[in-house]
Amino acid sequence: MQNSFLVLLALGFTLISSLYLFTSKRRREVVLSRLRLSRRRGSGAETPPRSLSPKKNNSDSGTSNPDYKDVFPPSRRYTLSTAAPELTAKFGETRNGFNCEGEKEPQCVPFDIPFKEASPNALTPTGFSVEEIKALGDFPDYAALSGIPLPQPYKDFDLNKAKSRPYRPFRWAYHQTMSLTKLEPDWWLEVESDYVDRITQRTALYARHGSSVLDALPGSELACKELMEMCLQFYCARYPMYFLLDQSKMLFHNRILNTTTNLKETPPLIVILNNIPEDFALMLRDPETGTYKFRAGVICSALGWNLGTKIGMELKEIHAPIPDYKEKMQFSMDRYFAKKPTDKAIQRGSWGLEVDKPLYMPPGDPHELHRNTQSPTLTPSQCHLRVDWQTLRRLPLSASIVFNFKALFTPVEQFRKEAYLPSLLLKVLKEGKKNLMDYKGTWHVEHCVIPALEEYEKEQIEKGMVERDWECRTLEESPFFPGWEEKWHREQGF
Repeated sequence: MQNSFLVLLALGFTLISSLYLFTSKRRREVVLSRLRLSRRRGSGAETPPRSLSPKKNNSDSGTSNPDYKDVFPPSRRYTLSTAAPELTAKFGETRNGFNCEGEKEPQCVPFDIPFKEASPNALTPTGFSVEEIKALGDFPDYAALSGIPLPQPYKDFDLNKAKSRPYRPFRWAYHQTMSLTKLEPDWWLEVESDYVDRITQRTALYARHGSSVLDALPGSELACKELMEMCLQFYCARYPMYFLLDQSKMLFHNRILNTTTNLKETPPLIVILNNIPEDFALMLRDPETGTYKFRAGVICSALGWNLGTKIGMELKEIHAPIPDYKEKMQFSMDRYFAKKPTDKAIQRGSWGLEVDKPLYMPPGDPHELHRNTQSPTLTPSQCHLRVDWQTLRRLPLSASIVFNFKALFTPVEQFRKEAYLPSLLLKVLKEGKKNLMDYKGTWHVEHCVIPALEEYEKEQIEKGMVERDWECRTLEESPFFPGWEEKWHREQGF
């Protein structure tokens, strides 16, 4: 009898609790939010309510339309206690109460109005208020704020001999994936012996093409400043013999170019253009939809497109031309961007084959004509592998996701001495999925490159560099190749 009473009591409690939650969406969200906070440190108490997975609304056709409006990345506000303890004392360790019944939820920092006009109490997606960000000032401790350490000083670096690492991101089986790996913090940005030429080339492109290579829409001011400061901090830590930051006077000294930049008077993206020979695209979260849009960037290395044709677009619009993107990647990419933690940056490589070394080739560029024909006079010495080595990370304060890449060129003839690469690239060129290879646009050089690779493959087998019965597959050393580090060091003289 007593057991039956207890069962009925439990059932009654469950029913009343369910009705209580069901009749109040606000109460239900509070309970669920608190349950999540008990399992995830710093991921909800300081930002608007978030979902562990996006909501899905099934359309009549049966397809899913995820809703990311209430999905936020993990908060980073708890890092204030390490990055700026004095601000923790001023603003408090936690921002309590905004999830409580009857209290007003915090306002998100506006997406498309200047940051200086935002309410002091508005929050970025990673949980920082506008007031707190302004109190942090210039060049805060981004290593603590982001969870990604600054690089170690590059003691063996010699500018005159420096080469980028020999990225060869070939895969087999070859299909459309992001092929992501964890970012190596020491190699977020690289400086090579052609640094001066690259900076000269990029500034000339901006002088000629303007907003087609550099632009920033309203609302991106914080993200641009944050990115610039993180880049300069990285350079000063990685290459202290060449770069110096005088924070008291807000001056950046570049000893390679023999320039000094006044950081108070120079727009952040111009600072990047004049000192960092890499491309950057800043994606900001739209509070209305929770999706990410391209709002600012410096891009001087685009082939077949330019910044001016993409800025303002949503992620799915930017990638629309990529084969299989909508069917195989759009959902996972949107979800990945929505939830991406600040302390988990990634890297990947994209590649193509080019005649010569085209850096910037917007639609209609004369160099595009090479892609329309297979020139009978083309030689292997004119053909190059182009690798766009890319990284993706979330900035801690603005919560912007920054996509950066650098175009690196390698003569195809160099593969002769790099084990397995001729065989692997041959496999992709001959048997890769047609729509992917058409998009990659290698046809114009294949008549020249394939015979050369076949010759290199035969030589490597005869010399014992490759086993005769080797089954083609992605190399364990990917995105490199066996013996790459010794070869790379030898080429730089150490």
